[in-house]
Amino acid sequence: MNQLQFALAGNPNSGKTSTFNQLTGSMQSVGNWPGVTVERKSGSLKKQKNITIQDLPGIYSLSPYTPEEIVARDYLLTGMPNTIINIVDATNLERNLYLTTQLMETGIPIVLGLNMMDLVKKSGKTINLAKLAYGLGIPVVSMSALKKQGLEELIQQSTLVAEKFPPETTYPTYDDRLEVALSEIIDVLGNTVPQKQARFYAAKLFEKDELATAALNLSKIQQKEINEIIAITEKIFDDTSDAILVNERYEFIARLMALCTVNDGELRFTISDKIDQIVTNRFLAIPIFAFVMWGIYYLSIQTIGVMGTDWVNDVLFGTLVPDFIAKNLQVWQVAPWMQDLILNGIIAGVGAVLGFVPQLLVLFLCLSLLEDCGYMARIAFVMDRLFRKFGLSGKSFIPMLIATGCGVPGVMASRTIENEKDRRMTVMVTTFMPCSAKLPIIALVAGAFFPQASWVAPSAYFIGVTAIVLSGIALKKTRIFAGDPAPFIMELPAYHLPQVKNVMRQTFDRGFSFIKKAGTIIFVSSIILWFMSNYNFAFQAVAGDKSILANLGRVVAPLFAPLGWGSWQGAVATITGLIAKENVINTFGILFSHLDEVSENGAEIWGPLQAAFTPVAAYSFLVFNLLCAPCFAAMGAIHREMGNAKWTFIAVGYQCGLAYAVSFVIYQFGHVIFEGGAVNLATILAVGVLAYIVYVLMRKAPTPKDDVISFQQLKEEVK
Repeated sequence: MNQLQFALAGNPNSGKTSTFNQLTGSMQSVGNWPGVTVERKSGSLKKQKNITIQDLPGIYSLSPYTPEEIVARDYLLTGMPNTIINIVDATNLERNLYLTTQLMETGIPIVLGLNMMDLVKKSGKTINLAKLAYGLGIPVVSMSALKKQGLEELIQQSTLVAEKFPPETTYPTYDDRLEVALSEIIDVLGNTVPQKQARFYAAKLFEKDELATAALNLSKIQQKEINEIIAITEKIFDDTSDAILVNERYEFIARLMALCTVNDGELRFTISDKIDQIVTNRFLAIPIFAFVMWGIYYLSIQTIGVMGTDWVNDVLFGTLVPDFIAKNLQVWQVAPWMQDLILNGIIAGVGAVLGFVPQLLVLFLCLSLLEDCGYMARIAFVMDRLFRKFGLSGKSFIPMLIATGCGVPGVMASRTIENEKDRRMTVMVTTFMPCSAKLPIIALVAGAFFPQASWVAPSAYFIGVTAIVLSGIALKKTRIFAGDPAPFIMELPAYHLPQVKNVMRQTFDRGFSFIKKAGTIIFVSSIILWFMSNYNFAFQAVAGDKSILANLGRVVAPLFAPLGWGSWQGAVATITGLIAKENVINTFGILFSHLDEVSENGAEIWGPLQAAFTPVAAYSFLVFNLLCAPCFAAMGAIHREMGNAKWTFIAVGYQCGLAYAVSFVIYQFGHVIFEGGAVNLATILAVGVLAYIVYVLMRKAPTPKDDVISFQQLKEEVK
């Protein structure tokens, strides 16, 4: 059997990745927003291992303005697959066909997969497949990826096209005057490009594509002749060359639409349209989103999730695991210090973190349901309307949404933002979103200090969003980030029932990632923390308050005293949280396991915490750990995306500084208002800090006249 390569190409949310999963059985995540597939993925076709399918990023064109378009274009021109399977959203046929016209020009055989045909029928529209295939000159297959319809025919047609020799290639036909110009450019190119790709490069050169020009390395004579052809054609059409080609492509598509589509009745609203009238309403969208997030956190942190957490803490790590291991350690006559390490170090530390897994699984399940049904794509659209008012692009919401699972991929997702200023600013603020590693801290503070207050957990989420929004306002008023945000375009998929397989896969992947971290980083950290909390600098066993950890914590603790939690335990937990945020809970589990009144189950840690923190101080501790620098892995991602150490220090310094300022204001005001504290110098300083924050937010942005230093010059200054 000959090995065949098929490339899946299509617009974002056309169902391309769902098709890939159905065909290959891949474990790739499926999302309803652009950018989920940053790099192409590959997999062998089920039951036909001789066919490899490459899943290219979702793109709107082959004019490389985004990293996704560059990845797709480079693969098609250099990888040369046997067939391009172009997945098209049949409910948005006219817009999707714009990419089709460009794919046809690559010279690679194409099969068109009309996805979501079941929704087309419900909308009262009819697409004549035979006429569409005739107009394009390529095979067209009706399909539905979600319902697994038409996939076998799609592969059969793709195989027939791939094995046909010589391969047939057809191109869209434009105005005769433009066709003459393209033919002349092809003649000028000669043997400079492969014959199959001559039409593609001719079109790109005609529209003055810089990457195509740079890739071909044309002679001066060729460049001169091509420029003359373009100049003459622009005079004939009385338009610019790129506009001429765009207009001709849409004229071609308009003729196709007139040929193959029929409306069986008056235009009517779909169910998705009716839902969107409410959930994307200018006034209702944000309150609805707030209510949805409150419901998710209420289910995961306050009700259903806490039932599982109670069992893990009280039963699994409270009695079953410790009793079983303790008995075996005694039978094996393990040294007392080793028993203490295993029971009070590893089990207490790792168990304190794993106790929150049920709550996280409920949270991940809810978020996966929202993503898979199409609601999260609407939130990106809604937040764009809000973000642009505060200087951020709607594209910034995508990394932030991903960061709710983990800050590392969230930071990396910022590379899809073309504008350099917007991208750097997004990197700086993305980790303000509560990731899965921060959720145990939220659950701990909410459960220990505010068990009856359902607002605490979701408030952490909105503190992150508020920090992002206010940071956008403040940073956009600095010369280094001044300017209009980049435009945000995305496709809103039709609402559909979530696929159980996709939802469970995403929930499992996120949960397993959390458990894996607890089993590696937290395991090692537990051993180190246990040693440092049980021994002094002379390596002698001592009480916890005389240990290495306690002494180091006391050096740092005064720094956090104005925030309300100047104890060495709180300082140490915050610092170890820089390794991994789960370490905050892990550290408390180890440090407080030495107290007599704490039993072995993780929930009993609430007692010593309530003795060490006031409720306002605990909330201040929560806010600081939400907003301060993320874990080392996320800081590494920030460094990779920023490109140099000084920009990384600027980002981390801004995060820590903002976290300190916000926590300081919250504690000083909260201590006076809710705990009857006296007004002192710290309170006055808090008023000054708040006033400065208000000033930074309210001051005028630099005008173009004032902005005499370019962004590039500022980058050089930072270097």
